[in-house]
Amino acid sequence: MERNVFGSSLEGLKLLKSEQGELQTKPFLDVCRQLLPILDKFGAAMTVVKSDIGGNISRIESKYSSNPSRFNYLFSMVLAEVETNTAKSSSSCTSGLLWLTRAMDFLVQLFVNLGKHQDWSMQQACTDSYSKTLKKWHGWLASSSFTVAIKLVPDRKKLMEVIGGEANIQEDMGKFCTSFSPTLAEIHKFLVTSFLALFSNDSV
Repeated sequence: MERNVFGSSLEGLKLLKSEQGELQTKPFLDVCRQLLPILDKFGAAMTVVKSDIGGNISRIESKYSSNPSRFNYLFSMVLAEVETNTAKSSSSCTSGLLWLTRAMDFLVQLFVNLGKHQDWSMQQACTDSYSKTLKKWHGWLASSSFTVAIKLVPDRKKLMEVIGGEANIQEDMGKFCTSFSPTLAEIHKFLVTSFLALFSNDSV
């Protein structure tokens, strides 16, 4: 039987940390990338989100590929940009990691809502997730655009059937959210403690 994306992602999460407990670049990007097919099922509603996630994955992956041994650990490229005073650039990997993590926050909250609130429509689940995560970082234009896009989300039942693959998708989805959330929190904490608190007031 075909395995759902959450079951596959759970396997990927096991590879996130090195034996020394450090977050590894490629496994993290692989887990993020595995969620992109789910966004395809949302159609036009998640086009911008998928584009942003894909773009930030590519940016970080390009930096990693330039020197895999040096940037094997995710935080190493942030520290390198802090040292060269390039971390504040909107095109930096640090900025890319920040927005990628924020997008993952949104998706995890969405999955939590889908599992916890069985009576919610997809639009309700998306709106609540957005309000709790990305909305506070978005300016008026981005927020308005997202609000319009959410109205295009597909029917909840149909979406769950499409991304399912097997009966225990709810269980795998819950396990994924529980397992991935601490990693996202760790990244946010690192960015703040690495003299990057100034990003906390950034908006688009």
